[in-house]
Amino acid sequence: MRRLYSTFAGGWPGIGLLLLRLVVGTAMIVRAGVALWIDPPIRTEITGAFLALFGILLISGLWTPIVGTLAALIEFWQLLVLRADVWIFLLLGTIAGALAMLGPGLWSIDAYLFGWKRVEAPPRRSNLTSL
Repeated sequence: MRRLYSTFAGGWPGIGLLLLRLVVGTAMIVRAGVALWIDPPIRTEITGAFLALFGILLISGLWTPIVGTLAALIEFWQLLVLRADVWIFLLLGTIAGALAMLGPGLWSIDAYLFGWKRVEAPPRRSNLTSL
């Protein structure tokens, strides 16, 4: 994961990425919940379950490049196949793809697991005292 991003953005850019993750993840979970509430065909159930899972992972910022890419592919597939809510599919797919390219930001599980770590070395003891 570290090879995909040189740093995990903090400050205002990190807050912006956090907000993007929250909005897209919540929209995916809500849309999946609405789709699963009615009695949908099996294809819609599977797609809705994956989108709900991807929404949860995007909100938490876990495996963001992989999840963002898969969510964008599913949204664009729905754009071509379903022909309903075209703008929602396009918007969520585009933002999910952008998150896959930009990364999750500093406030994410990816940054905690794969970010740069600071290692403090203990002070060296001199061998002169043992002579």
